[in-house]
Amino acid sequence: MTIYLHQNDLPDGLNLGAVVAIDTETMGLDPRRDRLCVVQLSAGDGHAHLVQIAKGQTSAPNLTRLLTDPNVVKLFHFGRFDIAAMQKAFGVRTAPVWCTKVAAKLIRTFTDRHGLKYLLNELVGVDVSKAQQTSDWGSVTLTEAQKEYAASDVLYLHKLKDALEAVLIREDRLDLAQRCFDFLPTRAELDLLGWDEPNDLFHH
Repeated sequence: MTIYLHQNDLPDGLNLGAVVAIDTETMGLDPRRDRLCVVQLSAGDGHAHLVQIAKGQTSAPNLTRLLTDPNVVKLFHFGRFDIAAMQKAFGVRTAPVWCTKVAAKLIRTFTDRHGLKYLLNELVGVDVSKAQQTSDWGSVTLTEAQKEYAASDVLYLHKLKDALEAVLIREDRLDLAQRCFDFLPTRAELDLLGWDEPNDLFHH
């Protein structure tokens, strides 16, 4: 495994393939308030690219070109948050997308354990540490532990997608899942506009 650290944007000419795993690290859990600090990406090849986003940065041309490329599927776990965080930072709508958390909730109705750590352990056989989840991602210099944590959130998403997709197909829910994925960018935009809990449009 190699972890590549980039400042402010992806390098020119980097090709991460037709399905790119993406995650974000922010200063908190409210994308309207808490700034984007790191975007991590993987082609599913065992390597990860980490992009540090500077405070006040509003442009990352190579990254946003990837986020909006209609020929590249952006693969997330809980994409609703990551999509909102990147839209707030850069003003772009990420699409098309695929979300392992949505997929898990559609087919794993026998459990309420849909966290990435649990799913990777059960379906991929990988145990990842969440120790750095609440560390200071706005620091100018990331620690080796932070880099490894950020990378672990994207390195195995392709394998997790394959495992979940097989069950979606088996249970005749792949089409339903795809329609949910297609709605995620709109759901993220609603969150940014204030229509999240307790003002969720879909609540009674």
